[in-house]
Amino acid sequence: QVQLVESGGGLVQAGGSLRLSCAASGRTFSGSAMGWFRQAPGKEREFVAAINWSGARTYYADSVKGRFTISRDNAKNTVYLQMNSLKPEDTAVYYCAADRDRDYSGSYPPRSPRTYDYWGQGTQVTVSS
Repeated sequence: QVQLVESGGGLVQAGGSLRLSCAASGRTFSGSAMGWFRQAPGKEREFVAAINWSGARTYYADSVKGRFTISRDNAKNTVYLQMNSLKPEDTAVYYCAADRDRDYSGSYPPRSPRTYDYWGQGTQVTVSS
């Protein structure tokens, strides 16, 4: 079992920055690929970013590429999402997710919510215009 706890959300003006953190416990963190997803009111949960176990491979949604950066610190059992140049359309609840596997594959791609086995409770990000 893995427990994931997100933090770092809040209210920020457009153009501002936030850094989300996701602390993991209960399993070998370094053995898990990790992802960030978000869900806005009335919309489906969508992929934001993902990172493999070592951090060597990262993946981004087109809507955040160049603005968001995912990283991880295996010594601290934490994955981060640095969000810059925030836009009102980034407003959503952001969720951290963990995969039992270390890396992604064609059958379990980083962008699919079904790839992930564990989810955090989410943290609200609100970007005002």
